[in-house]
Parts: sequence; C-alpha cells; structure tokens
Amino acid sequence: MGVAWVGDDASFGDFIDEHGLTFPQVNDDPGEVFSRFGVPQQPALVVIDAEGEVQQLFGAVDDDLLDDILEGAVG
Repeated sequence: MGVAWVGDDASFGDFIDEHGLTFPQVNDDPGEVFSRFGVPQQPALVVIDAEGEVQQLFGAVDDDLLDDILEGAVG
C-alpha cells in the first residue's frame, strides 16, 4: 500500500497517474500513519512481516532490494 503524507487530493491523484501506480494508495495528510510507524521522512518503506515485525528503510529502494525484503517478510 502506498501512503502519501503531504499534499492535496488533486496532487495525490496526479502523482498516482503520472507513475502508473496500480496498488492501493491512501492520502495520510496530516501524517497519522507515518507517526504510528515512526517514519520521519519520504521516501520510506515499511514492511510488516507475518509475525508483525516492522522493518523500515529510508530513501529509494531498487527492484532487487525490494524483492529481497518482500521474500524475507513472507518467509
């Protein structure tokens, strides 16, 4: 799920369209989801595995790293 922190709904929709995002997205203005998971900045990736453990990465994540992270989260 993608979570946007800052911006109006029109800008949020434009970003989704521009990048061809097809997975669920939510606009989190004023940042409640970011606060809950202790995310201080964007871009960030938060993965919650099957046991409920949270892993955070800050900055851009390439496809290979994302694949590795998701494989580890699934088990």
